[in-house]
Amino acid sequence: MLSMTSWITRALFAFLAAATAHAADPPLVVGAVVSQSGAYADLAQGYRKGLLVWQDEVNAGGGLLGRQIELRLLDDGSEATRNSALYQELIHGAKADALIGPFGTAATLMAAPEAENSRRVMVNGAGSSLAVHQRLPRYVFQSAVPYASYGAGVLEIAREQGYRSLFILARDDLSSQEMAESTRESALKQGFTVGPVETYGGGLDTYAPQVVKAINAQADAWIAFGPPRDAADMVKTFKKVGYAPKLFFARAAAEPKFIELVGQDAEFSLAAADYHPRLKTHGNDRFVKLYSEKWSTLPGAAAAEGYAAGTVLAEALRRAGSADQEKLREALAALELDTVLGRYKVDPKTGEQTGIKPAVVQIERGRPLAVWPEALQAAKPVLPYPQWNERRVLR
Repeated sequence: MLSMTSWITRALFAFLAAATAHAADPPLVVGAVVSQSGAYADLAQGYRKGLLVWQDEVNAGGGLLGRQIELRLLDDGSEATRNSALYQELIHGAKADALIGPFGTAATLMAAPEAENSRRVMVNGAGSSLAVHQRLPRYVFQSAVPYASYGAGVLEIAREQGYRSLFILARDDLSSQEMAESTRESALKQGFTVGPVETYGGGLDTYAPQVVKAINAQADAWIAFGPPRDAADMVKTFKKVGYAPKLFFARAAAEPKFIELVGQDAEFSLAAADYHPRLKTHGNDRFVKLYSEKWSTLPGAAAAEGYAAGTVLAEALRRAGSADQEKLREALAALELDTVLGRYKVDPKTGEQTGIKPAVVQIERGRPLAVWPEALQAAKPVLPYPQWNERRVLR
């Protein structure tokens, strides 16, 4: 019969052996490629920082599957074509347990086939185009806000207001065109009256010809997809010719540059907000706190994309119970999860994101306030868009 001292000694050895074995568990390697040099480095740095905040948070909470997370971040030098070789390196060289996609659609289009061919799960964190998922991948799952969803909120607002005729414009770049064409397709399905997308090139400083077309079409709503300067020039044109549609939506009208360019004339503009630090999305307050503490600045959309991609991957790993790629693939296909970007939910056949839709904000006293969806609403939308002779100077 063991003495009390012997029993305690054996228990202590057993505890230390278990602790040693646990400490010896190899890290869970998550690989990603992020532009850290070259032309896109400034745009992509938020994505990298968001991923690092996610890693810190998970590891501080004890890791995943009893293992610490180790991010392996490679630099593509802002050259999309390098992503194919770099993801091969992560898969075959680093033996990554899971992958997170690179920053941007072009890079993701190069990375996705490598994941697919190797049957390695990849969370598409920042490839927003439908093109990534057109070939029906089985191992690539989109957590980014898809371009196709950018018009969803404004169509809902227009429907609620009884506006039926739409005038949709888009800059002649691929992302704006995809947003506009997807919005038009959805509008037609919902019974709106809408003509072909009005495409325009860069360098315009007046939209008077487009205003004439909108008037002739008796459009209730002007819905535009392009950068903030375009939105500003549209507003300047409206004021100059005395035109005010019942609803004015410009995707980029929530960006500071737009407000800088038009000042108080930005008031009452509607815009899409794929992310904002003030949005009351799930976990956003905590994310903003962690990010601000680590980086001494507020997170932007790219940072939220990185953090959301990690959040989705972590939950899928928990549900799969291991890093087995088939189990992880099944978990991601079935997963529904609230993130800082919105609700992750995908088409299980394509991996395409179907749940996340950008909020709609309205500029009120120089600040973007969420007006859609109701769950995030900080104010009711002020509609119709006021006539220019009805406006008052803000003090």
